[in-house]
Amino acid sequence: MEHTDQGDPASRRVHAVALSPHIQFGDVDGNLARLSDALAEVSDDTDQLIVAPELATSGYVFADRAEARDLGMSRDDPRLASLSRVIGPRTVAVVGFCERHGDDLFNSAVVVTREGIQAVYAKSHLWSAESTIFRPGTSAGIVVDTEIGRVGVAICYDNEFPEVPRGLALAGADILALPVCWPLVPRPDGERAPEIVQAMAAARSSRLPTVIADRHGSERDVVWTGGTAVIDGDGWVVAEAGGASTETVLDITPGHKALGPWNDLFGDRRPDIYASPDPHTREGSS
Repeated sequence: MEHTDQGDPASRRVHAVALSPHIQFGDVDGNLARLSDALAEVSDDTDQLIVAPELATSGYVFADRAEARDLGMSRDDPRLASLSRVIGPRTVAVVGFCERHGDDLFNSAVVVTREGIQAVYAKSHLWSAESTIFRPGTSAGIVVDTEIGRVGVAICYDNEFPEVPRGLALAGADILALPVCWPLVPRPDGERAPEIVQAMAAARSSRLPTVIADRHGSERDVVWTGGTAVIDGDGWVVAEAGGASTETVLDITPGHKALGPWNDLFGDRRPDIYASPDPHTREGSS
């Protein structure tokens, strides 16, 4: 669904916090306690988005589906809902968890406010061996109406498909919460991680500020990128800390996609010509 601009509302300031607490594989209660402590440390009476990593309650590198099931939680688990008690009245927190639903498992993220759980999103694009553990979700991200604005939610590999962040922006998302677990991959000296580069491009293409919470250190021989960062609507990294938690203040202008007096990122779109081109058609042919 495309977002219909109802004018340019005034900008608002959102305190963006990307958490990267210590996550111990298999220690669900301990991870929840550390997440709760980290959330409480930034609790404040201000518009605030806090994002924690993918599968933050369980850890990521499961040996098999049975292990994941043992570490899974239902979306109505009171331990998840209890996170609402430690955040501020105008805070939205997005936390990755291993969701158990009947016989199915999902790589999910819960959206929590002071009033409790507002939504749950199940990752739709599964990376590598995740497909042996989880069922894919059925939506390409979600947009949640909250006190601080319309928060888009996607998870890790989702954001490497340009359709996902663009679709969320078209659906009216003001800001994107992105829990991730990015395994470290080789890159040229001086370059950012490729996932960060993709997130910067996506943010710039849709004026969609993005808050990324990544892991740091390692887990079961997987080394994490430590890509925790905040990207503004112009596509620039405005906060990062080499793997640790980071935060900054973002200016959010809902519906504003103008590029100077002549252009608009959404108004200039031509979806009628975006179908796969006919290789036999040439400019000017009849």
